[in-house]
Amino acid sequence: MRDVPVGIAHERVAEFTQRIQAIRSSLHRVIVGQDEALDQLLVSALTGSHALLVGVPGLAKTLMVKALAAAFSWKFSRVQFTPDLMPSDITGYELLGRGDDGMPQMTFRPGPVFANLVLADEINRAAPKTQSALLEAMAERHVTVGGKTYDLDEPFLVIATQNPIEQEGTYPLPEAQLDRFMMEIRIGYPSVAEEEEVVLKTTGGRQVLPEATLDREAFLQLRDLVWAVPTPPNVANYAVRLCRATRPEDGSSTKFSREYVSWGAGPRGSQSLVLAAKARALLMGRTAPTIEDIQAVVPPILRHRVIVNHRAVGDAITSEQVVRQLLKDVAA
Repeated sequence: MRDVPVGIAHERVAEFTQRIQAIRSSLHRVIVGQDEALDQLLVSALTGSHALLVGVPGLAKTLMVKALAAAFSWKFSRVQFTPDLMPSDITGYELLGRGDDGMPQMTFRPGPVFANLVLADEINRAAPKTQSALLEAMAERHVTVGGKTYDLDEPFLVIATQNPIEQEGTYPLPEAQLDRFMMEIRIGYPSVAEEEEVVLKTTGGRQVLPEATLDREAFLQLRDLVWAVPTPPNVANYAVRLCRATRPEDGSSTKFSREYVSWGAGPRGSQSLVLAAKARALLMGRTAPTIEDIQAVVPPILRHRVIVNHRAVGDAITSEQVVRQLLKDVAA
């Protein structure tokens, strides 16, 4: 295989890496630690994909998303999801007013979904009809209000948060909506040294978000570069085999999947693996994704797409364990 795939020059990759390193540095001036989570967020952003952040309260999930929007100079909006949140609270609504001619007419008032980066805080607390309104925006990049369709500006990303502890009064996300999130990013507790640094940083004055290092056009160029990276056939083949191995009814499924999986990852899982591997390769300064890039992004991309069965629940087997075992069972 050629070292430099057609259409992607080393100079462009070097420029990409330089710009992303500047963004990384600006994010780390605000966020302490969480290197893996930040890189996964960057992969989602650079591929124009949605992400689901899962972590207990107080781990700076909201700050992480706000810092990302500030670093990219994006229009940011936050929606706090509650059981009484209505679809119009997200999409916007039509208001009766008067036109220039003095005649009554309906005027559309855009909702918070009309932003580049929408933070859906505690998304599982909203009723299904509200979640479905957000799903249309995530899937189609437009919303429909009063029989009219309104396009959303590019880039458009939804980053949702979810608290894994409190489940009372929540509405579990349907599989169709979960599948729209490229990654389920899990945020863990910081180390002792990191927590000490957090305490010192946050108790000495007001935190300042990073300054913008890219404008909209520059970001779209980087995103287009990620999409343009050629995929080696063996990498695409490995991604497809991984996803097919999660489907218990498929002839290539693993023994572990047949025992513990009810539903496996669909084709969007394979697409997400390849797209994320492309972004990761560029983040590492390489011109093409490798098998190692696929393996690195498998857990956050597949763990929310693998639905375990009753036997797995009885044996205390999680989707995370299924995915980890998958990496051992499927030959590269």
